[in-house]
Amino acid sequence: MRRSKYSILLLLLLCAALAHKSIIQDVAAGGLVYNYYAKSCPRAEKIIHDMVDKLYYKKGNTAVSFVRYVFHDCFNGCDASFLLDSTANSPAEKESHSQTGMRNFKWFDQIKAAVEKECPGVVSCADIIALAGSDSIAQLGGPRVALKTGRRDSIVSLKKSADDGIPTPQTDVTSLLAYFKKIGLNTAQTVALLGVHTVGRAHCESFGERLYPKLDPIMDPLYGAMLRKRCPGPIPNPHVSVHFTYMRNDPGTPMLFDNHYYVNLINRQGLMHVDQELYNDARTREYVLLYAKDQNQWHADFTQAFQILSEYKPLTGSQGQIRKQCSYIN
Repeated sequence: MRRSKYSILLLLLLCAALAHKSIIQDVAAGGLVYNYYAKSCPRAEKIIHDMVDKLYYKKGNTAVSFVRYVFHDCFNGCDASFLLDSTANSPAEKESHSQTGMRNFKWFDQIKAAVEKECPGVVSCADIIALAGSDSIAQLGGPRVALKTGRRDSIVSLKKSADDGIPTPQTDVTSLLAYFKKIGLNTAQTVALLGVHTVGRAHCESFGERLYPKLDPIMDPLYGAMLRKRCPGPIPNPHVSVHFTYMRNDPGTPMLFDNHYYVNLINRQGLMHVDQELYNDARTREYVLLYAKDQNQWHADFTQAFQILSEYKPLTGSQGQIRKQCSYIN
């Protein structure tokens, strides 16, 4: 009997060792895994989760910012490159006009500091971005998205990559689908991912061309009149100056991760051109109609799309570094 117990114990230990070896091999081979920090920093994900909660109740807009961080970091690889400051010889992604309005960096720094206090030099800024974004989606009433970890931080950030790489509010559906296909998303997942615009806000310059000199005939005229009142013309050239007045993406429930975004599109009340075109284009309209009718289906498809986005071209293994401060390399 005792021998049998020892045999079972040895078998369990062998299985655990093989599982741990498998994790190491997966990451070394360029992959991500669930619970990557289980041994090196067991409380990492809980600390991040608790900090996101704390900051949400202190300043709710942090949640929207943290979700945006994932999108603005992962467009060219989920490696925290967009958090890096410019150097004397090289302007960083932060300087790109496509990053206008990105904020709440000081609150993100608080999350990083809390994790560093627990496990110095272990948890990457890239993983914190992904996990904070996932936690924020749930905080805003969306689905709980389980994410793999094991990302490392880039030592390079180039303004030009953001200038050329991030879709603009004026992007057409053909370009949008091609862009997200490169990341690995199909048409339904692309439409689901754009539903993130159900929270947050956009500056007047992001939709000014729909208001002046003439109102976009596709737009609901009452909605257009409200936008013109909020954003009196003319809208400055965005490449010369920034019009910091903003409009909530979904005025009805601006801080709730619900499917009103799709209902608004059907009612011709999409804020930006790229939004409204999802309903106007036959390739994407069926998914707008589906998600407007079935929020659960949207949450399910969004979860898959967000997971795929969060795993786009990460640095792993010996690549990059683990930054101690997210705004500059060690």
